Amino acid sequence: MNKEKIVEILINKGKELFNQPYKKIEFTEKPEADELLNNLKDYPHAFVLACIMDRQIKAEKAWLIPYEISKEIGSFKFSKLLGLNLIQLKKIFRKRNLHRFNDIMAENFYLVIQKIHKDYKDDASNIWKNKPKSATVVRRFLEFPGAGIKIATMAANILAREFKIPMQDYICIDISPDVHIKRVFKRLGFISKNASNDELVYSARELNPEYPGIFDFPCWDIGRNLCRPRKPDCKNCYLNKYCPKKI
Repeated sequence: MNKEKIVEILINKGKELFNQPYKKIEFTEKPEADELLNNLKDYPHAFVLACIMDRQIKAEKAWLIPYEISKEIGSFKFSKLLGLNLIQLKKIFRKRNLHRFNDIMAENFYLVIQKIHKDYKDDASNIWKNKPKSATVVRRFLEFPGAGIKIATMAANILAREFKIPMQDYICIDISPDVHIKRVFKRLGFISKNASNDELVYSARELNPEYPGIFDFPCWDIGRNLCRPRKPDCKNCYLNKYCPKKI
């Protein structure tokens, strides 16, 4: 009974966010950087590139990278980015120390620009235009260098949940195998103590097959701010009454 109640609460939290009108997303702590990332009309490539950068460093730092590069080159117009070669990008990444893996991520950044040019006619919004299937959006992100399933599903989920991009369905937007989300699912008893990422994904599919990724933000928020690895703040968690606390 408690499990059903927890699932109901988490789904309602997810739906509450999903059904809200769009409002500016705070990806970083810099308003100017957030303006760039929120401008899907003029700079859709900024969002795509930031998603690809979000790997093995703090999310806020990763999402700053497009803005930092725009300051370095004086613009973030796609035509300006397309004029950069790999050597120039590696120099910028190293100079500003943009990532833990500067050379690798500079190469990914370069290759993503080239793919947007070649496959999406210099307009990254073609990835999600015309109400595609959720599987199409996820698959398109997976085709980008440096994008695994975690990044691809995260990107699709942000587009659907935050930017209100219409899709035909949401069944292929899986939960992200994020460390915070996985911890919350374990402590709620939804997955086993030594669960693989696949177990996490299939658990979410089982609990809400029409949109497994609806658990993403509620569980990430709980995991990051309350259900921490040590000394979880159970008393301030809205699931406290029902949680089995399998710590």
